Amino acid sequence: MQNTHISGKIGPLHRAVLDVVSAMNRPQQDDLLLREAAIPLDRALFPLLVGIGRYGPIGVVELGERAGRDYTTVSRQVAKLEALGLVIRQSGQADRRVREAVVTAEGRAMIDRLDAARARIGAAALADWDPREVDELVRLMRKFADALQEMPKAVR
Repeated sequence: MQNTHISGKIGPLHRAVLDVVSAMNRPQQDDLLLREAAIPLDRALFPLLVGIGRYGPIGVVELGERAGRDYTTVSRQVAKLEALGLVIRQSGQADRRVREAVVTAEGRAMIDRLDAARARIGAAALADWDPREVDELVRLMRKFADALQEMPKAVR
């Protein structure tokens, strides 16, 4: 693909990604997901629980970067998750000075319920799509996400 063709597509792609992120970040979406999963967890905590489950063991600085939150706020929220018995904090494997969060069995069970609820909600959103379109969307989104992950942070 030529650069001139790509540069003309970046604006519409960026708007589409912002629309997706905006839709996913709406408090109503979080409330719907928590209700569908039948989980009584604070809306601010469940994305961190899921992030720890996906990327853990993980330190609060990296978790904060991934969540777009200040690490001091994330540290307080991880402490709440720990008090609820959903995560534990342990010394880092690469650097013993770093405290990393890891989900507990109870936290994993909650993430599994969230995943099942997300699958039901996502299936409803894609119900009218052709299965090949869904496959292509997943393939291309993964390819795009991987390309973004490989870029230097300053470029993102």
